[in-house]
This record gives sequence, C-alpha cells and structure tokens, in this order.
Amino acid sequence: MVNRRVAVPQMAQHQQTLRGKTPAPPVVPGSWKTVSSSQLPESPPVSAQFFLQQCLIGLTNGALVALVALGYTMVYGIIGLINFAHGDLIMLGACLALSLVTAFGLATAGPTATWLGIAMLIVACGLFCGTLNVCVDRIVYKPLRNAPKLAPLVSAIGVSFIFMNIGLFWLGPSDRSFPELLPSTNLLPGEGLQFTWKDLLVLVVVVPLMLALSLLVQTTRLGRAMRAVSQDPTAAALVGVDVDRVIAATFFIGGALGGAASVIYGLYINTIGFQMGFQNGLYAFTAAVLGGIGSIPGAVVGGLVIGLVRSLSSAYVGERWTGAIVFAILIVILVFRPEGLLGRRTKEKV
Repeated sequence: MVNRRVAVPQMAQHQQTLRGKTPAPPVVPGSWKTVSSSQLPESPPVSAQFFLQQCLIGLTNGALVALVALGYTMVYGIIGLINFAHGDLIMLGACLALSLVTAFGLATAGPTATWLGIAMLIVACGLFCGTLNVCVDRIVYKPLRNAPKLAPLVSAIGVSFIFMNIGLFWLGPSDRSFPELLPSTNLLPGEGLQFTWKDLLVLVVVVPLMLALSLLVQTTRLGRAMRAVSQDPTAAALVGVDVDRVIAATFFIGGALGGAASVIYGLYINTIGFQMGFQNGLYAFTAAVLGGIGSIPGAVVGGLVIGLVRSLSSAYVGERWTGAIVFAILIVILVFRPEGLLGRRTKEKV
C-alpha cells in the first residue's frame, strides 16, 4: 500500500481509493476502479489542494480515455462506422500485455529492463491490436461497405461479443491483477499533490501519440488521402487514391493506438478483466461524441472533459452518481451543439 503523507488524512484516504490503492471488492475494471459509497468520505475536504489533486487525476485519466476515443473517431471519420468492438480490442491487448509480462518476468526485472520491457509491450500490443483490427475490417466490415448502415453496426456488436468471449477464455471469469512495474514515488516536491511514475507514463506516452497522429493526418500523404476519403470516397478513387488501402491503414492506426492504451491501462489501474472493454469503450465513445465524432481534436477535448467530470463527481458527489452526471452533461451539450464541441455542421447528402 502506498503511504501518501498529506496534511489531510481524509484526502489521502479518498485519493488512494480513487486510484485503486486500497483493498476493494472485485469490480469490473473501468477507467477508474469502482468503489462503494461506504469507502468514500462522508464529506470530502473542501480545499484547493484536494481540488487540484482531483483535477490532476481527471486530466491523467482523461488523456487515457482520449487515446481510446481516437480509435472510434478515426474509423467513423473515414467510413462512418461506429466500431463498437474497439473497447474489447483493447481488452485483448491488455490480455497480451499481461501474458508478456508474465512470460518475460518483468515484475522482478531491474529498472532499466522494466522500462525497456514497457516499451516492448507498447510496440507488441500496438502491432497485435492494429493487425487484428485490419483483419476484422477485411473479413467483416469490407464485404458490408455498401450495405445498409445497420448491417455493419450489428456486425460490430457481434465482433465485440466474439472478442469478449476470447478474453473470457484467455483471462478466465475473474479479474486479474496486473503487476506493479513502476515505483509509486511522488515526483512532486513536498507532501501535497501526488504525481507518480504511473501518471508520468500516461502523459509521456499518450501526448506524443496524439501529436504524432495530428501531424500524420495534417502533413503526410497518407493523411491527405484519409481526408480525401473522408470527404468523398468515390471522388478520391477517381483521382488515384487507393480507398481500401487508406481504410486498412486507418483501422491499423486506430488499433495500434488502442494497443498502446491497453498497456498504459494495465500499468495504471493494475486490474484487468474480460468485461473491461465495455465500460472503457462506452466512455471513450461518449468522449468522441462529446468532442465531435470524426474530429481528432474533438476526441482529445472530449476525453479530457470526461476525465475531469468523472474525477470531480466521484470526489464531491459520489461514485454511484458519476455515470448519470457524465451523460447528463453529454445530453445538455448535444442539445445546444448536436455536432459536439469541436464538430462541424454537415449538410445532409441527397
């Protein structure tokens, strides 16, 4: 157990509970570990330090949600498909990460070997999830490219159930502990705000990946092809763009980002299960819709908003109300901006 020595004992206890540091009953893993109301303090301390700590947690978790949301928004932006199997794809990536950690004994490795092992996990899981995503597109989604929109949507739900059952066979019905590979040392001076190696890892991995994706879409030849296919696949094909290749590249990149997110999730939450894909996918999809589905900056903004809302509502209102608050805010925003925070209004094609 991490000893967080802070001025307000209630703050430390509540902070540890939100981060999954105190023992809790078995739960379905999500972006946070779900806790019962009895584990929350009756009256959270009202202080600037406590508020800033919750904002820090929210931003860190929001960055992870945004990375998952990018997979949804990229596929939807190119072919208009809501890939509901994306969350369960990340669950399979977490299964592979746990298997590799166990096989190579990273839990008992030295600091240098641990960091090299984490880099290996991100690359391996990224390649695994990206390749699997492309295979699903070729086998399931590509034959339905010109079918009514409902057919690929139902197929995506079916793929999600297939992935979930593979995860059940891989992990078993119970949640599994992901080894603590990183020290829990506070990197900030003093005994106030807590910022550990896990938090740093999330930002060091997630932020560069988001920036790299934005540069790829805006400046590279593949990115221009993606934007052309997104606007009009037929016109893009007429000017020489290989539409199928661009779509396959989109699925690979989205899956690779999901694979990286699965490693970061396992290292940050330290608990994985075969049902984790549903909750993570639900909040990531919500972030994509909130920011404007199809918009890469919108997915990032939506993820950060979801992270902050979940953290603050869990701390000040209660975990049981978190989901209701998140979706109430989503509904209110969509009432006034149906296209999302950063989405663009589009004319209906006739």
